[in-house]
Amino acid sequence: MNDPLFHRSRSFFEGWYFKHQSEDGAVAFIPSVSFNQAGEKNAFIQVITKEGSFRLSYPYSTFRICRKKFSVRVGKNAFTEKGVHIDMTDSDIRCTGDIRYGPLTPISSDIMGPFHFIPFMECNHGVISMRHSLTGSIILNGRKIDFNVGTGYIEKDWGSSFPSCYLWAQCNRFSDPSCSIMASIAEIPFAGFHFQGCIAVVCFQGREYRFATYLGVRVVRCTETGFVLWQGKYVLEAEILSRPSQKLFAPQLGEMSRVIRENMDSRVRFRLYASNISIFDLTSEEAGCEYVK
Repeated sequence: MNDPLFHRSRSFFEGWYFKHQSEDGAVAFIPSVSFNQAGEKNAFIQVITKEGSFRLSYPYSTFRICRKKFSVRVGKNAFTEKGVHIDMTDSDIRCTGDIRYGPLTPISSDIMGPFHFIPFMECNHGVISMRHSLTGSIILNGRKIDFNVGTGYIEKDWGSSFPSCYLWAQCNRFSDPSCSIMASIAEIPFAGFHFQGCIAVVCFQGREYRFATYLGVRVVRCTETGFVLWQGKYVLEAEILSRPSQKLFAPQLGEMSRVIRENMDSRVRFRLYASNISIFDLTSEEAGCEYVK
């Protein structure tokens, strides 16, 4: 069933983040829709690579979503659980091709936990797949990027605005291919006050480790150089060794007017401990990072 979002109130956005990486290159597609305070509806796709970023606007009438089959279409571009079909042209970008997905790997339950049931959250987050295999290729501005033997990741956000301050990190390309990590720490407005919220998931050797505000996590440190999370007997540390670089547009009261920065190839060292015993110590040159303050 098609869901055109006509029932949504003003100041609303919804966006999906489809990330693809291989030895040949990396690209993320971010199809989104937004309703600003004036009630204007907009559809667009942002594209981010290691070398640069692009934004293409589309008439809202070209946007289609089917939640039952997880299908998002903007213009001639299609994004589904089976893969993506890309056909976009603008003054700065020409991108065509198909990338097919292996089976998705969702997490055990909604990352928002009980906050999922609160209707007025400023920003909501969903993890669709921590890691899946890729085949296929795209041609981006004349360069072919082969994604065979690549890895993918999918998440989504929706609400009225991105948090005023936050750190986001994600990686699923390590020397141990069983490891996938996503973490977000943000300033959350709630019922007239603010608190520092956290959601994080680590998948490693067939086991899922979750850190979250609703599970009692303590954010020991969170800066542009990394974070330390402590929950029960577990500690998750990230040391960010390179800074965000590419420009992206983020929602502010439904208007895609806020500029943030993301790096798709950050060097990050992740460490996980249980009762002071190391579970892993892994460094990747291909982590995604955003830090906004």
